[in-house]
Amino acid sequence: MKSTFFALSALVALVSSAPAPLALTARAPPNIPTTSEAKSQLAAIRVAAQGSQTGYSRDLFPHWITQSGACNTRETVLRRDGTSVVTDSACAATSGRWYSPFDGAVWYAASDVDIDHMVPLSNAWKSGAASWTTSRRQAFANDLSNPQLIAVTDNVNQEKSDQGPEAWKPPLTSYHCTYAKMWIKVKYVYTLTITSAEKSALTSMVNTCSA
Repeated sequence: MKSTFFALSALVALVSSAPAPLALTARAPPNIPTTSEAKSQLAAIRVAAQGSQTGYSRDLFPHWITQSGACNTRETVLRRDGTSVVTDSACAATSGRWYSPFDGAVWYAASDVDIDHMVPLSNAWKSGAASWTTSRRQAFANDLSNPQLIAVTDNVNQEKSDQGPEAWKPPLTSYHCTYAKMWIKVKYVYTLTITSAEKSALTSMVNTCSA
């Protein structure tokens, strides 16, 4: 009986001394505007009806191009947005942890993570990119300088598909402010249009920002 008591005591001590699970936070993509900047940018974006989907193909937006060495755009974003990411000689992530800011989930396999185009390629096509050169569409699809690419839960990204913020928002309402600011920045930088419903949704989302 006494030996059982000591064994249980040792187990309790071991559990209590174990480190707490690591709390992961989102790694923010670059150049997210301040709230005031986002509001000014939103006011400057031209409002227009969405264009036609005719002629659209993802192949017209060459993506996941080589960025450095063996690393393509997807692999680069996985390393940027993940924690303790380990890659093999081909730059594929073999381990790591990824926090998805859209839904708050944490993933331990890169196969569970998609790289979301903040402004989907199809949406961009219908708001101005149809007239771009292939070179400009490639730059848009692989943009690491603006908040256009972000690692998120794969099925949440698939649920979003090519929908704008008037039709789809991240499940985490606490992320609506940041999501809107990122969307606005990309549309502003690339001189893409927005619909009136899109502008209304973005305005409501930005108004949730604390500063």
